[in-house]
Amino acid sequence: MAAIAGAVTGTGLAAEAARGPETLVQSFFTSLSQEQMSAVVFPFNHEERLRVENNWHITKQTVGGFFNADQQAMVREIFDGLHAEPYREQVRQQFIHDNTTKRNSTPEQAFGSASVALFGTPGTGNFEFVFTGRHCTRRCDGDSVEGAAFGGPIFYGHQAGAEFDEAADHPGNVYWFQAKRAKEVFAMLDGKQREAALQDKPRRERGTKTVELSGKVEGLEGLAVSDMSDDQKGEVREVLSDLLAPFREADREESMRLIEPQFDQLRMAFYKAHDVGGDGVWDTWQIEGPSMIWHFRGDPHVHTWVNIREPKPAVG
Repeated sequence: MAAIAGAVTGTGLAAEAARGPETLVQSFFTSLSQEQMSAVVFPFNHEERLRVENNWHITKQTVGGFFNADQQAMVREIFDGLHAEPYREQVRQQFIHDNTTKRNSTPEQAFGSASVALFGTPGTGNFEFVFTGRHCTRRCDGDSVEGAAFGGPIFYGHQAGAEFDEAADHPGNVYWFQAKRAKEVFAMLDGKQREAALQDKPRRERGTKTVELSGKVEGLEGLAVSDMSDDQKGEVREVLSDLLAPFREADREESMRLIEPQFDQLRMAFYKAHDVGGDGVWDTWQIEGPSMIWHFRGDPHVHTWVNIREPKPAVG
């Protein structure tokens, strides 16, 4: 298996990386041979484009086994460019850690075990690049997918140690800070609000169905944001900002723009059935609205499912 280049090769690629991952996606597309195109390029409306899983490969071909060194470097730079600078190295190392196996024993091989696909044609108005592997589904669409943050549902997760079941404080988990922040909202709630927010069992993980949007205002689980005080609402907004912190600015801004019109319709739920260690930090919780779901499951380790769409007229 060819090694992943440690950095973008050549001044041309470096300049393209500075302009953003969409530019690199276009360069990656034009670099593909006919054989490569036949294997990883699909029509924009292909059914696999909006699929999301916690552990999957969108094509059989791996980045390290199917692409040349320059192409591998572009994939890595695209992946890095989808994340904010303060988190970029942590997120890449999380992917490498969670995809390291006996077969993929080096960091280069672990990153190279990812698979990618391109839907549509970059530069024509409709395209999307999808990067997949264990604990990862990421998208780069250049805002060609109208009304969808990230271009569609994404997944992120982390098994920080060697053990499948993490301890209650999830040592070393790069995403555990998000659960601790959500707990700060719970700490602000009064008794009646906590009763509404605390639920028994969370939704099942069922791939793309996990992030299926209901379009409903009524019947969602948890405490309604509309029943919160102004300072509690402010804390929810801060938590949403912290959830988005690992991602690039354009995706953070688009997400908040789509969330804001449905903000008062959101509900926040914490689940008693998945309280690892019984410490009340609520390892599993979610924020859900008619056109969004951010489901964080910290038992046995972190799995996070995200889908944010432009609000439509809500149903009852």
